[in-house]
Amino acid sequence: MNDKPTLKLNQDLVRKAREFAKEVTDGVQKFINARSTTSVERTVARLYGVDGISESGVPLSNVVVSDVEKANGLNRGIAYWIANGCVAKQVSPQELAEAVGRKEFSLIDLPPQKESVVAEKIDEMTGKALSYVRKIRDERDEMLKALGDPPQPYLYVIVATGNIYEDALQAKAAAKEGADVIAVIRSTAQSLLDFVPYGPTTEGYGGTYATQENFKIMRKALDEAAQEVGRYVRLTNYASGLCMPEISAMGALEGLDFLLNDSMYGILFRNINMLRTFVDQYTSRLVCAYSHITINTGEDNYIKTSDPISRAHTVTTSQLINEQFALKSHMKPEYMGIGHAFEIDPDVENGLLYEIAHALLTRELFPRATPKYMPPTRHMTGDIFKGYAMNTLYNLVSIMTGQSIQLLGMLTEAIHTPFLQDRYLAIENAKYVFNNAKALGKEIEFKDDGFIQKRANEVLENAVELLEHVKKVGLMSAIEEGTFGDISRKKEEGKGADGVFVKGEDYYNPLFETMESELEGEEK
Repeated sequence: MNDKPTLKLNQDLVRKAREFAKEVTDGVQKFINARSTTSVERTVARLYGVDGISESGVPLSNVVVSDVEKANGLNRGIAYWIANGCVAKQVSPQELAEAVGRKEFSLIDLPPQKESVVAEKIDEMTGKALSYVRKIRDERDEMLKALGDPPQPYLYVIVATGNIYEDALQAKAAAKEGADVIAVIRSTAQSLLDFVPYGPTTEGYGGTYATQENFKIMRKALDEAAQEVGRYVRLTNYASGLCMPEISAMGALEGLDFLLNDSMYGILFRNINMLRTFVDQYTSRLVCAYSHITINTGEDNYIKTSDPISRAHTVTTSQLINEQFALKSHMKPEYMGIGHAFEIDPDVENGLLYEIAHALLTRELFPRATPKYMPPTRHMTGDIFKGYAMNTLYNLVSIMTGQSIQLLGMLTEAIHTPFLQDRYLAIENAKYVFNNAKALGKEIEFKDDGFIQKRANEVLENAVELLEHVKKVGLMSAIEEGTFGDISRKKEEGKGADGVFVKGEDYYNPLFETMESELEGEEK
């Protein structure tokens, strides 16, 4: 993190903010602990080695979970049914899933095997799965150590052709130009699919499908680029929507570094059932924490649908809530890419001062985190000269306030998929500003009674007031009120509600229990 000026925040407000945010999430966590979802169970199947699709094209993880769900047996957990089936048929989880996919039998109809043998099989599958995840994690950590971590802010750019092979070519070109992070934008509305597409894909609208094979292809391409440029290059994708935990598991298996992962984004912006989302985000983040994957939260979206000045405190409120949910998933602050954005109307007087205050507030509230700073998009214009000026100011604020992850602004943002030269100019702009203003932050002090100091503390104070209200009514009711992004969602509505269930008394999921136990041990 770069040297930066300080805000002299009211520390009593900071303490209250975190206390309220913890209490807000404590209530939701009780709900989470008692429930699972079809996507969580599919994640278990995937980590136990279930891969591929049936003859009719249905992912086998969906096949086995649906098989048990139809017979009302899922409240025991898919781990038991897979292990019982493997013992009964003397096959691997993959072979078992393929047989179920061919409709040779139903897992629920197989006779119960000896409990001690089934328990031994579950332990064997769990140990094998976690050993592999740790292997991939440790290999990534070693490669990062060997090649060296580039200085922050990391230069983060996107590829979004729809064709994974074209994405790989563009990603390697961006890495050679200086990009530190490559994000593969996901195909529009994939978050609404209750399954993960399979195999490499060459068509997509607004982006490229997130599949495990696509992850593998892009990881290989960036590792090749990293060796050529002599520095580590991070890979990003999206773990959100109805398959949030499954995509986190795929990311863990293929060595991704970042995943866009927010506790409320799917609820607000994709109308996914809030009960489903809260349960799924816990497992998703647990997998990320175990795999050393940095999550990127989505608060930048709130000020695309609400006013960035009058509603700035909702960003801070959500950031604090996201932090607490991440901590409950045993995630270290270093893996929290707390989101925010440079989104104030450029015609607002002293807009730059507002932006500095908001950016520095995020940086100072989360000193150990890796904040992800998003570029101007809401007010980006077809006037490329003004757009370039806006992106330059955004880059200046970033280096001045010590941000960690910098998603570079594109001249043609929101007009079309950026051209290669747009990405080139974005990287050159950031490199120029970051180099020329490298020590600017440590040379600046803000007046105690000045605009920036007052504004930051005002936003924090408003966030504390809002958190106190959310604590009183409960987070789910606050979402129903339209607290975040000026978008209201109802608790019982939204997509995927039928995939949430209460765990039975005999529910067993040693995979995630072991992750929790090991991460708790690291915390001590």
